[in-house]
Amino acid sequence: MPAKIKYEQVDLLKGKLEKSVAIFVGEYRGMTVAQSTQLRAKVRGADGELKIAKNTLFAIAMKEVGMELLPSSLTVGPNIYALCYKDPIAVAKILRDYAAEKTQKAFILKGGLLGKIVLNAAQVQALADLPPRDILIAQTVRAIAAPLVGLVTVLSGTPRGLVTCLSQIRERKEKVA
Repeated sequence: MPAKIKYEQVDLLKGKLEKSVAIFVGEYRGMTVAQSTQLRAKVRGADGELKIAKNTLFAIAMKEVGMELLPSSLTVGPNIYALCYKDPIAVAKILRDYAAEKTQKAFILKGGLLGKIVLNAAQVQALADLPPRDILIAQTVRAIAAPLVGLVTVLSGTPRGLVTCLSQIRERKEKVA
């Protein structure tokens, strides 16, 4: 029979998984405590959290929450799980940049889960290359507004031309008079 602490860990993980919008997986073999603390602080600043848990307990928690299970290729070895609560792009950027740092070779970004989509390492890199959420929203609004602005410009062209023509006629009559 499993120990009571394992049930508590699964319950704790379930609560965190229910709030998360994305999960990223990395291997932390050989990371020092200082490196781990530094990475945790960076991820926490982006509304995320790093959790180290046994892969089997993490899989049980994911299954009980109803999430898509991670493939076995991502859950081999000592893994650290980055749970994203708001903006997965910001957390992916932090993890990508940290994995690319030359001063450390211990952290390896493996992949993740975005909603129900399983991501490999290359897809997480591509996600990290996206602009921040606010800029994506602004770009979308601009793309939606551009045709409307063009339509308003075209529709206001005829009345503007009429007003210009009437103004020129008035100026000529004033010169004659």
